Amino acid sequence: MRKQKLPLIAALSVVAGSLILSGCSNPTAAPSPSDSASGGTLTVSSANFTESEIIGNLYAEALKDAGFTVETKFNIGTREAYIPALSDGSIDLIPDYTGNLLLFLDKNADVSSPSSILSALPAALASKKLTMLTAASAEDKDAVVVTRATAEKWNLKTIEDLVPHNDEVIMAGPPEFKERAVGLPGLEKNYGFAPVKFEPISDGGGPATVKALLDGKVTAANIFTTSTAIPANDLVVLEDPKNNFPAQQVVPVAAEGKLDDKAVAAIDAISAKLSTEELIKLNGQVSGDAKVEPKQAAITWLTEQGLLGK
Repeated sequence: MRKQKLPLIAALSVVAGSLILSGCSNPTAAPSPSDSASGGTLTVSSANFTESEIIGNLYAEALKDAGFTVETKFNIGTREAYIPALSDGSIDLIPDYTGNLLLFLDKNADVSSPSSILSALPAALASKKLTMLTAASAEDKDAVVVTRATAEKWNLKTIEDLVPHNDEVIMAGPPEFKERAVGLPGLEKNYGFAPVKFEPISDGGGPATVKALLDGKVTAANIFTTSTAIPANDLVVLEDPKNNFPAQQVVPVAAEGKLDDKAVAAIDAISAKLSTEELIKLNGQVSGDAKVEPKQAAITWLTEQGLLGK
């Protein structure tokens, strides 16, 4: 019996030793973000408006250049669609805007300053198993916009100046603007502005919204401040002295553990160079007379900034 046991003991010793050695070189602990990201495809997405698609292309092309396999799913919809998609792993990375993102995650959040928003965002995102990368200085805020003719007719300078005309104003905006805290509820709470009718248009303040405003089908519209349609059509952005619309820096948002250090560095390099002025230029190339495709505009900008082929 003793002779039969000795070979078994020796064999077990060899196995145990092998496990110890393999454990030193390949721990059984959960993989780090770098491990989990390096072996798979990164899916980059965007919201359902042109500027978001442009920035999404910036992220996608920079990641490709850094050696990652990238799949794109652009124009996925609003936060109501893409935040759950990030959380469940359907997508991995998307550009967003700091103030509105924070209020979407926490309707009672302090959005009184850019710093308070940036301080509160990480914890709010963590509750959805999401994380933020470095925010860009580029900012694209919501605004209430009217035609020059309407501004002069009613002597409009601020949003509050619309209040005497509540019964005449038809307001256009994305469908979610009707319910969001910074949309119609906020405008009524902060200014007493409550248009007689709301016209939902699902293009994020884009061409259809602008056309409705220019054609006189609506009186005012929710259009973003980096829209090239504002100067091109001599539209008037009404002042927001009570800061109904919070700071809106462009911020990359990712699913936890999906981006390794190399991926983060590639995206942070974009944020470091993306100013409001640069964002307006990109919008102009795509939405202006040149009609450049978002992907090509992104590649050209990244090349000019020295962010490709490094």
